[in-house]
Amino acid sequence: METISLNIQIITIIITFCFLAYIGKLVIKGKLREEYSFVWIIVTIILVIFSFWRNGLEVIAKMLGVYAAPNLVFMAAIFVIFIYLIHLSVVVSKLQSNNKELAQKIAFLQNKIKEKEMDNDAKK
Repeated sequence: METISLNIQIITIIITFCFLAYIGKLVIKGKLREEYSFVWIIVTIILVIFSFWRNGLEVIAKMLGVYAAPNLVFMAAIFVIFIYLIHLSVVVSKLQSNNKELAQKIAFLQNKIKEKEMDNDAKK
């Protein structure tokens, strides 16, 4: 039983380090912005910590008064997802506002160009 647990721990550590390397690769290639990579890096570091510290989840659950350690995982995951969704909603709202402003500026500039073309045609 101990061998299986140790094998799972080693596999978990390897997978989390591979995931961390993948996040780094995405940032270097420019496919993931640094500001969004911080969330993934922090989550991965937490996974690495719990991969090395086997009883850590139970210890933290007892400290927080949570009956079962898996409930703490789900509660924390839901909380982090909600916070991240709020952040993404703010970013999308800001981008939508910027797009609207840019569209208005483009329309204004197109109107000016048409006016100048009409003035040039009238002068000829």
